[in-house]
Amino acid sequence: MQKKFINIGYGNLVSAEKIIAVISPESAPVKRMVQEARERSAVIDATYGRRTRSLIITDSHIILCAFLPERFANSPETAFYPAPSAKEGLSFAGDKGDT
Repeated sequence: MQKKFINIGYGNLVSAEKIIAVISPESAPVKRMVQEARERSAVIDATYGRRTRSLIITDSHIILCAFLPERFANSPETAFYPAPSAKEGLSFAGDKGDT
């Protein structure tokens, strides 16, 4: 079985099998949950300085995202990417292959 990744914007991908929930960050209990995760160093900020509009809860981290939770709910713009094979490796936009 091949791993799939979900595009969470700004060039960031999250493993689809690790996601437990995508929720809104507005309520007080959710804000407390994020603060507790910050204290444990378990928060990943993928907003690039923009307003946090959704939280992606994974099995080990909370990811702050700048997109609304509705974007991830069976919409065509939610892109799934297969994991690269060991031969392909990872490449990023702007890589020219030189080290």
